[in-house]
Amino acid sequence: MKHVSSNIEVAGEAQVRVPTRRALAKQQTRAKVLAAARRLFSEAGYEGATIRDIAAEAGMSTGAVFANFTDKSDLFREIMVADMEALVEAMRDGVSRGRGVDDTLLKLFVAGYAFYKSRLPLARAAFGISWMPEQGQELRDLAPVQELQDLFTEQLNLGVERGELSQEAEVKLRSQMLFDCYLANYQEAIFGGWSLEALQAKSKDQIRVILAGARRG
Repeated sequence: MKHVSSNIEVAGEAQVRVPTRRALAKQQTRAKVLAAARRLFSEAGYEGATIRDIAAEAGMSTGAVFANFTDKSDLFREIMVADMEALVEAMRDGVSRGRGVDDTLLKLFVAGYAFYKSRLPLARAAFGISWMPEQGQELRDLAPVQELQDLFTEQLNLGVERGELSQEAEVKLRSQMLFDCYLANYQEAIFGGWSLEALQAKSKDQIRVILAGARRG
C-alpha cells in the first residue's frame, strides 16, 4: 500500500506545471502593454491612442504588442472585461448590504458610480467607442455587461418573491429601464462633473418612478 500511495503522490506532483521563463516573460509583456494602453486610452481616448504610442509607452516595439494582441480593439476589450468583472463584484457586494428592493437597487447604482469615480476618463473612452457600429456592438455583447443587467433583474425578482412588488411587475422591462438609467447617468458624471451624492439623489428618484405601479398594495 505504501508503494502505491507514493506513486500517487509522485503522479500528483508531476501534474503541477511550473510556468516556463518564456511564459512568465509573455505574461509580463502583456501586463505592461495593458497598463500602457489603459493610461493612453484614459488620456487620449480610444481614437487618440495608437498602437505605436501604446508600444512606446510600454517601452517596447509595435511587433511585441501585435505578438500579444490582435489590434487596438482587442486591447481595449480586455481592459473593459477586467474592469467590468471587478465592477460586478463591487455591485454584488453593495447589494449584499441592501434592505428591500429600493435600497438594493440604489446600492447597485451607487456601487457602480463609486467604482468608476477614479476611472471616469476611461469610462469616457468606453462611451465614445460604444457609438461605433462594430466595436460598440462588441462592447455591448461582452459577458460582464449581461451580468450587470442580470443584477437588476435579480433584485426585481427578489422583490416579487418577498411580496414588495406585484407578480405583474413586468420585471424584464423595468430591469432594462433601470439599467438604461444607470448608464445614462454617467453623462452627468463624465461631462457635468456631478458628485456621487448628486448621482445618488437622481438614481433614487429614477428607481421610485420606474417602480411606481409595480408595488404591492
